[in-house]
Parts: sequence; structure tokens; C-alpha cells
Amino acid sequence: MKKTHVLSVLIMLLALSLAACGGKKPPVPNAPAPAPSAFPGAVTPSTTPARPPDPPPIPPDTSVRATPLLPWEDKPLEEINGPNSPLKPALFLYDSDELDETARKVLTADAEVLKSYKTWVVTVEGHSDERGTAEYNLALGDRRAMAARNFLVSLGVGADRLRTVSYGKEFPFDPAHNESAWSQNRRAHLMLTSK
Repeated sequence: MKKTHVLSVLIMLLALSLAACGGKKPPVPNAPAPAPSAFPGAVTPSTTPARPPDPPPIPPDTSVRATPLLPWEDKPLEEINGPNSPLKPALFLYDSDELDETARKVLTADAEVLKSYKTWVVTVEGHSDERGTAEYNLALGDRRAMAARNFLVSLGVGADRLRTVSYGKEFPFDPAHNESAWSQNRRAHLMLTSK
């Protein structure tokens, strides 16, 4: 009886293994689709996730210049300080450091230029004509430079962008020895020192 029992178990095991290994049947045409997987989270055609939304558009690059270059922006210092400079000198009357109406108009135009070019740093040079002593003319040139600087500051140009220096009679615009030359030499001259 023991043998029969062992033999029965072996036959059952053989039958089960044959059933398990017995290859798949070929698909039947028009057969129904297989049932969805019983595993949780498995992706089936009916549970395919929707396509994610498109990312938001990339904002424009603000480091790229939106406005064209200003006329003097790409010019070298030598050209900006040359004869066609956008910064004009303020002229003074003889022995005076007072800004008259003409000098104020010139400096007002200079202030507008400086406001357009916000990184420019300027040295305001004070000059005089050749008459008088060197010491007197240096002091007069200093007062003229300070008068022009203070007026520019009052128009909104940052004081940290303005330096002053006095050259007295050392660097005339016009080297002639007459009133026409002297009237050009009595000035507060704006020189761009850095951009």
C-alpha cells in the first residue's frame, strides 16, 4: 500500500509538471484581450497616464540689449573727449566764478548727456586765462570747477561721478594773447575719465 501511494504521488507530480511545461496555445484570431494585470500600479491601456502639460514658455533674456546703443556708447575716451565731444565747456566772465545764463544752459545739456550715460565718470577742469598770477589762477580755476560740479549735482548728476581739478592758466584752449582767446580759456571743461 505504501508503494501504491508513492506511485500515485509520482504520477500526480508528473501530470502537474507536464501541464505546467506544456507550451502555450497559439493565439486565436479575434480573441478577446487578456484581462488587466492583477498587480497594483501596473500600466494597462485603460490606465495609461495622460501626457503632462507643456512647460511654461522661457522668459526673454533680459541681459540682451533691448534698446540700440546710444551714439557715444561704443566710442573710445579719446573720441568722446575730442573736438566733437557731447560734453561742452561752460565759459566764465573775466575774474568770475559765477555761472551766467549761457553757462547754465551748457551745463544743463551736459547733465542730460551724463544722465543718458549713467556709468560715465567726469573730471570737471577749472581753467583761467593767462592774466594774473599762477596762484590766483589756480584758486580761480578751482572755484570755477566747483561751481560747475555743484550745478551738475543740482540737476541730478551723482556727485560720486564728478571729480574736480584746477589747471589755472596752464592749458589754454586758444594760445593767442587777446580777448577772443581769453574768453575761450576761462572755462569749466568736462573730461570723461572712465565709462
